[in-house]
Amino acid sequence: VMIVAESLAQKGQQRKAIEYLEKYLVAHPEGGSAKLLLAGLYRDTGREKESRDLTMKAVADPSVDVNSKLIVLQSYASQISQQMAQQRQPDTELASFAVSVYEAMKQQYADDPNVHIAGGNLYIALRRKADAEVAFLNAIQRGSASFEAWQNLLALEAEGGKFDSLVFHSEQGMEIFPNQAMLYYFNGYGNLSLHQYREAISSLERDKKLSTANPGLVHDLNSMLGDAYNGAKEYAKSDQAYDEALAYRPNDPMVLNNYSYYLALRKEHLEKAEGMAAQVIKDEPNNSTYLDTYAWVLYARDKFKEARKVMEQALALPGLSSVHFEHYGDILFQLGDVEGAVKQWEKARTMTTDHEALDRKIANRRLY
Repeated sequence: VMIVAESLAQKGQQRKAIEYLEKYLVAHPEGGSAKLLLAGLYRDTGREKESRDLTMKAVADPSVDVNSKLIVLQSYASQISQQMAQQRQPDTELASFAVSVYEAMKQQYADDPNVHIAGGNLYIALRRKADAEVAFLNAIQRGSASFEAWQNLLALEAEGGKFDSLVFHSEQGMEIFPNQAMLYYFNGYGNLSLHQYREAISSLERDKKLSTANPGLVHDLNSMLGDAYNGAKEYAKSDQAYDEALAYRPNDPMVLNNYSYYLALRKEHLEKAEGMAAQVIKDEPNNSTYLDTYAWVLYARDKFKEARKVMEQALALPGLSSVHFEHYGDILFQLGDVEGAVKQWEKARTMTTDHEALDRKIANRRLY
């Protein structure tokens, strides 16, 4: 019966196919697969309510193969993705129904990792990232061997700043997929974010060996290795990593910014640092972080008046942190404005919980 119905539909005779299946289901109401096929035909011909009612009956039917149900759920996720791409907002009824299909399947097949992967993909389409993260986590906890599930989970954890979980799950993934470069990338990124520099270096260097055919990824790895080696106080290796990154992409603002800032902190190669910092703000003159770096490089070169001018440009922009006001206070102190410096340090103190050094500056009205 289904072969005939499918053949009719392929020839554009959906109405005949629907009639054929309807008659069959009257006589054979237990025909679960026929219900799914008929629900799809209803959907294709604009009979959405009938399609959804029959879909839910088929999903609840234990005789219908789980893979057939997954195909239906994935088709709804694809439709929602297309809507989101076109209008940035899915049909609310469609979204609600698709989620109800997933919830029904989750109750039936709680231990099937593929069901949770399909749910995660649905939530990604709906941009419900927290729910997607839970679904992908459920999938890997139930033994999913799908690298896609692992990669999606790690990407969501990285985006959400859940670095402890990112390190833990990437380490688990590395045991299952020892040659997947992205797992080492996420592990390195997580460890770097937690200031666990040695662990970050180990994963990033391993990833670099696996990614030689991908120069764009190698560039990103060198950028992070520059940060990691600097944190580990291996400054020569840090400089080398940054230089390699800039050899591939000379105007990368993040690399230029971090490289010049760390050189300023170490008071090494300050002329080179000033050139890099100046290049960044030439391209991005309204970024408070990059302006702060340029001001700090000027400060390290004892160009205090120029540093003050640049820092005041930064302070007129959004996105300020405690560091901006502390640096401004340091610059004012070097220019002899002790009262102004203390005021800026006091502002900085209100914006951070790590204020031991600031307390000393404020109490003693001097730099350390």
